[in-house]
Amino acid sequence: MQEKADALFKDQLISWPLLGANWEKLGEARLKQFDFEGFTIRVQCNPKRIVSSAARVDKASIEKRQCFLCADHRPPEEKSLWLGDDYEILCNPFPIFKEHFTIAKSDHRPQVIEPEFGNFLDLSRELPELALFYNAPNCGASAPDHMHFQAGNRGFMPIEGEIGILKSRYGQVLREDSGIMLTAVDDGLRRFYVMESHSKEKLEEFAACAFDFIRKLQQGAEPMINMLSYYKEGWQVLLFPRDKHRPWQYFEEGEKNILLSPASVDMGGALITPLEKDFQKITREDIEDIFSQITFSEENFARMNELILAK
Repeated sequence: MQEKADALFKDQLISWPLLGANWEKLGEARLKQFDFEGFTIRVQCNPKRIVSSAARVDKASIEKRQCFLCADHRPPEEKSLWLGDDYEILCNPFPIFKEHFTIAKSDHRPQVIEPEFGNFLDLSRELPELALFYNAPNCGASAPDHMHFQAGNRGFMPIEGEIGILKSRYGQVLREDSGIMLTAVDDGLRRFYVMESHSKEKLEEFAACAFDFIRKLQQGAEPMINMLSYYKEGWQVLLFPRDKHRPWQYFEEGEKNILLSPASVDMGGALITPLEKDFQKITREDIEDIFSQITFSEENFARMNELILAK
């Protein structure tokens, strides 16, 4: 399946002008880096991502527009690759990665993770050269009305190469038995969980508990989360509970405005700024303030750790 996905992307670069043009522009994307203790945050200036970063995802706006992930509403140039009967691999026409895919549910249904978590693990195993990721509604999903995941080439997000350091320096092992290792990480910027196992069943069992805990702490129907998954002889899943969708800077006007709508890629250490002005002016202090708003609070993180240890 990985080879078929690679072939699809190469074909679409030629046959789909929108993707080809935006992919070429990706080579011109500017990058800068901020160093923290044991990890880095990179900022990419990617003007084509304005479509996603500025997307209106309120109920009224969603109801007014056609779903761009449904087959009937896709442009004729867009091709797909079926993964079983439930999911289609599509090339993302506004790429962040050198290979960037959207993996859409075959039918139109809302972005709800719990019944699809097993598929999330299966897709990660099918595409081992890619980082698979999930953005919950109000956590970066620009199509919260249509269940989907995304995937991009490994090595782009800094966190992939830093997980070992983050676990050893900032981690607390909450569980290391029954075929699963669970580590809570608070690196001063993000609070998240690293789930590692060779067993799909063990990961599904823990994830069900985690989603339930997060719902209770957030007092919401659908957990506000981002997730990343890497597969190599087993899964490494990163779960980022959220407290907020967008920071106050997103809604400000004038000099204080920073159009940054954090999602999984941003939580993975690659901040995507579609506007040149934001790329130029964003500082380490801005990054710290933005993450302090959107990531799980210290209180919620501590409470969730208690719930996991008591389970």
